[in-house]
Amino acid sequence: MPAKAKASEERLDEIRNAAAQPTGRDGHPPQIRARDSYYGLPVLKSPVWTWEVPMYFFIGGIAGMSACLALVAQFFGSGPLLIRCALWVALVGAALCPLFLIADLGRPTRFLAMLRVAKIRSPMSVGVWILVAFSGCTFVALLANELIVRGNVNPLIAGLQWAGEGTAALTGLILAAYTGVLIGATANPVWSHNRRALPAHFLAAALGGSGAVLELVGFLIPATQILGVAAAAIETLLGVHFEISRLPVNAPLHRGKSAVAFRIAGVLAGPGALIVRLASDAAPGRRAAAICFLCGSLLSRYAWIWAGRASAKDPEVLFQMQRKA
Repeated sequence: MPAKAKASEERLDEIRNAAAQPTGRDGHPPQIRARDSYYGLPVLKSPVWTWEVPMYFFIGGIAGMSACLALVAQFFGSGPLLIRCALWVALVGAALCPLFLIADLGRPTRFLAMLRVAKIRSPMSVGVWILVAFSGCTFVALLANELIVRGNVNPLIAGLQWAGEGTAALTGLILAAYTGVLIGATANPVWSHNRRALPAHFLAAALGGSGAVLELVGFLIPATQILGVAAAAIETLLGVHFEISRLPVNAPLHRGKSAVAFRIAGVLAGPGALIVRLASDAAPGRRAAAICFLCGSLLSRYAWIWAGRASAKDPEVLFQMQRKA
């Protein structure tokens, strides 16, 4: 018998013998632990995303919510400069997002291949198509806005502006929230367990981030102050929710490298930014609060990825969740 075939037969014999033995306390044979599959590989695959993906989450959220703010500003008759700046932030973010995705995928052809088929049940496929739609709608809205600013006012361009801003806001809202849905729709225990809170968490971070960018550009108006206070308050409440949830599935949020980053991010984007913002309404204080919120929001994206990697190393939590379900 060839050596390779003999080794395979010996491995099969080991599996049969292990399966015939009494189970341990965890319900698995002593030689086959819950941590390993029959091929000696981890049950859960650790996330392989590089640093570009959390950056895509961060910039995509700000871009999407900036388009929403542009529509709200247009609806309430705010100054054209605010609308124009918000649309430029949205378009620049929409242009940067594909670059981060392509850098993570390795080759531009892989990104283009994802556009060949639209899979409704695939969060990644839906996200790519939303990004493309958002980019096109934002470009149309900004083009119409620039024409109106330069005096080319007619019903056709005005209608094009409203249509572009409306569709950009809709797709932008989805873009800002779907990233939370994307990581929640996986078998990763810590992500799956928090799948209902993640979209709200990402939306609040995107809302506060877009307002913070506008403040740093120079729009220190009451509207951006209200946005900053609301976003920081929501992040504070969510931080308390994650902190008091001491279930084993949330262990990566309470212990290890991911927990340290998660808590620092929560303090910066939550109570830290809120206290600084409420303590001083002057320009330096508001800019400091904006920077504090942006740093916390960006760090939280990386903290969730690190938490997912730590959670994938403990699949027993997944088995416990499946037994209860």
